Amino acid sequence: MMQQKRNIQIIEWEDLDKRKFYSLGVFMTMTTRAAVYPFTLIRTRLQVQKGKSLYNGTFDAFWKILKGEGARGLYRGFMVNTFTLISGQAYVTTYELVRKYVSCYSSNNTVKSLVAGGAASLVAQSITVPIDVVSQQLMVQGQGCQLTRFKLKPKMVTFGQTRDIVVQIFHADGFRGFYRGYVASLLTYIPNSAIWWPFYHFYAAVQTGSSGLSAPPPAGRGRTDGCSYSLHPHQPHGRGPSPSTGRRSFVCGGDV
Repeated sequence: MMQQKRNIQIIEWEDLDKRKFYSLGVFMTMTTRAAVYPFTLIRTRLQVQKGKSLYNGTFDAFWKILKGEGARGLYRGFMVNTFTLISGQAYVTTYELVRKYVSCYSSNNTVKSLVAGGAASLVAQSITVPIDVVSQQLMVQGQGCQLTRFKLKPKMVTFGQTRDIVVQIFHADGFRGFYRGYVASLLTYIPNSAIWWPFYHFYAAVQTGSSGLSAPPPAGRGRTDGCSYSLHPHQPHGRGPSPSTGRRSFVCGGDV
């Protein structure tokens, strides 16, 4: 019975219930993002301040922001930052589609995972970096307005602030201003993602060999044998407060 519970079969793109995956994935990521965002904002302000010009530490920053700007101050840039959810879904979609494409030329799991993982991070970071640039500029407004060269007009609505920051960035730096740190992000996350996936499949292969697991289900079979889907969350693309993604696993006889 214990061995049966460890039985894991990898589900490919054709077997995935995409409607449930995208809707539940966005919901779970949004919930997590809302919980940790205040500390992401505090971290950003602490990183860019000069010495201890504003805050003496994490909790000092938390109380000063809460007292001076209210609860909304802890969520500056949050609405813009939620658009990075798109990058999480784009990551998974790119990974699966590229993996499927590469499988036409190679059956080697390492090759498929290496290429697909790198391509997925390239797409995800291309979406994430501009959004991060704008949201981080919004994060350091308020008490931390002296930490940035961009200034907001007072009493602007949320998306009015976003539009104002976007216009200021474009006027100051052009289109390239939205991709500050882009190359550094690619050099960080592409190798990370490209290496992570082959190790994942290597581990899965080891478990298959040691537990006597059966081969993955044929493409398109779906859930016809009473088994259930399970998500194994991870962040192979390393996106800060980034969206968790997961490789679908096919779990039989209980949860892994």
